[in-house]
Amino acid sequence: MAGHSHFKNIKRKKEAEDKKRAVLFSKMARLLISAVREKGDDPQSNPALRMAILRAKEADMPKENINRAIKRGMGVGEEGKLEPFLFEAYGPDQSAFLIQGSTDNRNRDLNEIKEILKKHGGKLVKPGAVKWLFQPQGIIETEKNEEMLTKAIEHNVEDVEEKNHSFFLYVSPQATENLKNVLGEKISSFTLGWRANDIIGPASKSDKKLFDDLDSLSSVEGVYLNTKI
Repeated sequence: MAGHSHFKNIKRKKEAEDKKRAVLFSKMARLLISAVREKGDDPQSNPALRMAILRAKEADMPKENINRAIKRGMGVGEEGKLEPFLFEAYGPDQSAFLIQGSTDNRNRDLNEIKEILKKHGGKLVKPGAVKWLFQPQGIIETEKNEEMLTKAIEHNVEDVEEKNHSFFLYVSPQATENLKNVLGEKISSFTLGWRANDIIGPASKSDKKLFDDLDSLSSVEGVYLNTKI
């Protein structure tokens, strides 16, 4: 029986790792598709695509998956067209959530998000109910480099956060493109996301669990709160 139990544990662990890997590949694919749609499929003239390919390779994404995502970004293939979404919600402790992503099946992904919110005691709210608590922001991740940071501050960066080995630069959506061009190769990733106007305090354990589950969905590209994770 002990050997049987050990086998089941290994099988469960492998299934969990496979699921996590599939979610990561899905997120990488969306990053590639977004980069191609913005500036084309040539990595030499599209820094965002170049960085997306690098990140996909670092995640051990197979070459055929990368090529398929690039083709999809160019409108080639039979898969459904991705459309953006932005859902608004309250967490279990009444913190405000914005859930941003893209989907080729809105009803499927909306139901999945509703189930996760319900599981954690959160709830979806009508458009506009919490969005007013946030402002759109360009969010650029860069390597941790003081010279680069000085350059960024000279080009309208509104705020900077340090996380692990990266700087996260917050800039108005209008100034995002200019800053991307200034920083060039030093950019690891970028997105047009959201930031709370006021942080009301640290996130509760319940909020963190909800955040992690929402962020693990392959269709979700960003989860934004008015509490600090």
